[in-house]
Amino acid sequence: MTAPQPTRTGDPMPRFAANLSMMFTELPFLDRFQAAADAGFTGVEYLFPYDHEASVVAEARRRAGVEQVLFNMPPGDWAAGERGLATLPGREDEFRAGVETALWYAEALGCRQLHAMAGVPGADAGTPQELRERYVARVRHAAEQAAAHDVRVLIEPINTRDMPGYFLDSVDLARDLIQEIDHPAVALQLDLYHAQVIQGDLTELIRATAGITAHVQIASVPDRHEPDGGELDLTHLLSVLEETGYTGWIGCEYRPAGETQAGLGWLQQVREAHR
Repeated sequence: MTAPQPTRTGDPMPRFAANLSMMFTELPFLDRFQAAADAGFTGVEYLFPYDHEASVVAEARRRAGVEQVLFNMPPGDWAAGERGLATLPGREDEFRAGVETALWYAEALGCRQLHAMAGVPGADAGTPQELRERYVARVRHAAEQAAAHDVRVLIEPINTRDMPGYFLDSVDLARDLIQEIDHPAVALQLDLYHAQVIQGDLTELIRATAGITAHVQIASVPDRHEPDGGELDLTHLLSVLEETGYTGWIGCEYRPAGETQAGLGWLQQVREAHR
């Protein structure tokens, strides 16, 4: 593993987005926007906004003065264990309706990136080739619709320790699928927590995927807490992202070990390093 490289003083500050599905959960969802802004975040992301009217979420975002960076398209029945519709048989109409719903919210929220979850297809969902063809066709459709709204569709490899049976379970597969989908509105959502669990070698992975990565997420491994502990060296990873020219958002998709605000020392350290 490459030795950690300290961030050089005076470099541009990375753009961090608080994940409101995991952070500031001490508060009701709509209050988390202002909490994130008060903590110094300029962007937010989360799993889903659909429990609230788009206008209500948009007003919470507007009042807080934060940018809406990312959220997921409707995943199906989350409570029943569904984690996306892109590979599930017989769900074409529901998937397409979900694309429309997500784009409606994206327009209201000024959001330019949507994550299309691949799903947990199960043994009776078809052959590997059928799953792949279904996935490619549906994500391509989502991209065609999103492009008309100046929105990008992201696909994210998720480790099967956290999400058993998830279809998109490796970065290599994501790269192949992006090439096969062949649409300029499709890009990689590189969650470094998932990528470390899946395959590791993050320095070379960041470099190898720089041309297709549109969003990055961070958390510690293995506990998925604040990103300054565990197996990963945040300072080094930020330096590699800078080296590759990455200027997009970095989503803080982690579960605070305690109260959210008490665990933000890592953010202050990054700020101080970039003064």
